[in-house]
Parts: sequence; structure tokens; C-alpha cells
Amino acid sequence: MSIDGYLDDATRDRLLLSNQADFDRVDAVRAGCDAILVGAATIRQDNPRLLVRSAERRAARVARGQAPHPLKVTVTGRCDIDPAAQFFTVGDVDKLVYCASGTCASAKERLGAVATVVDGGDPVDLHRVTADLAARGVRRLMVEGGGTMHTQFLTAGLADELQLVVAPFFVGDSRAPRFVSDGDFPWGPGRRATLAEVRQIEDVVLLRYALTDRFFQSDHKS
Repeated sequence: MSIDGYLDDATRDRLLLSNQADFDRVDAVRAGCDAILVGAATIRQDNPRLLVRSAERRAARVARGQAPHPLKVTVTGRCDIDPAAQFFTVGDVDKLVYCASGTCASAKERLGAVATVVDGGDPVDLHRVTADLAARGVRRLMVEGGGTMHTQFLTAGLADELQLVVAPFFVGDSRAPRFVSDGDFPWGPGRRATLAEVRQIEDVVLLRYALTDRFFQSDHKS
């Protein structure tokens, strides 16, 4: 995010907040995950590929008995997603779409040829989503965005770790999307998150927060 907490600006062009060194760090994090989740709005706005870029990291995953890329996951209430988006068309990897119960039929008609559509409840219940992912063998889920997904996972207390990278500039436009929106977050003045790491990565700063005790029990503490 920017210094003043924005994920993007209010223009049509995507704002690059990070740098190449941090993009490589994110690639390493992706390679260590079983699945990557983004909201439907992120697919519409950013058209992400959500693949492991490094050939060495892909090879290491295969050597561990995993697919070259993590499972791709999205959550949608309206199922207003283009089946030609790169989320669906790029990379030989399974895709899951969790949709609201009332849109499942239309979602399967629209996306059934390019993804597995799963009833996520009405409205979509992230506890139900994560339980279903766990049943499919997902132990480590990376939630990449956007702000709506960040807000919902954090307010639901479903995140064990927060990795926050701060870019060295301001956006200064209240029309732009923020890192999170309003919500009842478990961490406040009376319950402070644990700062586990601070790391300078060229001109950005990585802040890692431990949000639950599971962070300290995981294989990815460092």
C-alpha cells in the first residue's frame, strides 16, 4: 500500500506500488502456498495471472510432488467474471470459483468450462470457503486481494499472518481503493497484533504481523 494506505489510485491505469525485488519475494511466497485467492473485482480490474514466475521455484514444487503453480481461487457474489480472463486461461492449474448460492446455476453455465464452481453460501461465507479448501488439501492459502477480500478475511479472524509492504509515496485521493474498508477487526488498541518482522526491500518496507498463534506453529515463520 502507499504511505497513506491506498492499494491503487483512481485512474484506469494500474498503480505499481512495489519494486522488482519485492515482486520476486511475492513469487517466493506464492511458490510456498497451496492456493492463491483474489476477489472477483481484482480479476475484473487487474486481470492477474497468479502464477509462479520462477522456473526454479516451479521445479522445486514439482520435486515436492506439487503442481507447478498453486490452485487459483476466487470469491464472487454476482458471478460477473469474464471466462476469458487470465485467471482462467493462463497456466495449467485448477481454478475454483466460490459463488453465492443463488448464482450457482448461472455461474456454472458461465464458468463451468474453465473452473470448478462451488456453492459458498448466501451470502458467501468465508468460513465455509476455507473449510472446503482445507478438505481439498489446502494447508496454506495466500489472499492477494483486493481490499474487500482483505477486509472480510481479517474481520472474520481467518488470517494467521499479514504481510504489508509500504511504498514510499502518497496517493492522496479518497476516491482510490484502500487496503481495507470499515469493519470490526479483532485487533485494536486493546489487542495489538504482534510485529514479527521488519525488512527493507530496496525502497519499500515489509511489515509482517503474526495475527494468531498458528503463525508461530507454521513451517513458514521465516
